Amino acid sequence: MAGPKKIIKPRRENSTGEVRAWRESFLRYLRSECHLAENTVRAYGRDLERLILWLGGRRLGGLSVAELAGYPAWLREQGLASTSVSRHVVSLKVFFKYLQLEGVLTENQASLLVSQKLWQKIPTVLSESDVELFLASPPKGEPLWRRDRAILEMLYATGCRVSELATIKLADLQLGERFCRCHGKGDKQRMVPLGEPACRAIAEYLEKERPLLVKRRGSEPAELFLSSRGRPLRRERIWELVKKCAVIAGVNTEMSPHSLRHSFATHLLAGGADLRHVQEMLGHASIATTQLYTHVDHTRLKKVHEAFHPRA
Repeated sequence: MAGPKKIIKPRRENSTGEVRAWRESFLRYLRSECHLAENTVRAYGRDLERLILWLGGRRLGGLSVAELAGYPAWLREQGLASTSVSRHVVSLKVFFKYLQLEGVLTENQASLLVSQKLWQKIPTVLSESDVELFLASPPKGEPLWRRDRAILEMLYATGCRVSELATIKLADLQLGERFCRCHGKGDKQRMVPLGEPACRAIAEYLEKERPLLVKRRGSEPAELFLSSRGRPLRRERIWELVKKCAVIAGVNTEMSPHSLRHSFATHLLAGGADLRHVQEMLGHASIATTQLYTHVDHTRLKKVHEAFHPRA
């Protein structure tokens, strides 16, 4: 029986070409040995492409800590937000640690870089009335309007990420019990309830549109949502749909699929849901991430204060 596939390492020089070769070796390492999700591996790859551009042919081993400290400043000059700059610094640190383990670097200068502290940004959240307008925005009679309505309903009903929605399969649906299985980061699975409006929209799409899409391709994909050619729907297409429907509905045009996730969490908490339950439905590893939404709905906090504070 054949043994595990050996990862081929590039030579030890540090020209631009060799840095790129080590980047590819690093990405293979993340896939095969760290078993990271493909989206995460791609994110590392994009970050390191910017690092290669910044290096401009300089040797990795010859960089001082002072020189490396100029990388975040350069990223900010490129127009990147603070969160993106911090992520790039993390990618740089992990890459340099890998190079040290492989013997390419004798010391890891990047380990001395300090990640900047981030201001918490209050997420974009739609009001409940704006959500109603948004969910009803796909024009009836247009091609695939049932699919589009089902997508929007499901984003708001489950609070799932757009990458999770794009990978939901027919086997993940339990419409009779009104549940859906979502595959989150690190392939962690969670069961999320589906509301009746979402179940109706999905059932109508499954009955009247999806069979026609499957017929166009000639074979049936496992994924729930399909493109006009019968292929699994890309997450970029879902982004485009959300932007388009925001314009049609006349709501916040800066919203994204993640805005529906934010709205899902905020409206649950405003209705009195327990923070731990919301954490479970969102798939957050830490409740500290979920607590961000307790700062969004000021009406709920005011009611809590009035009900329980002795001098309210």
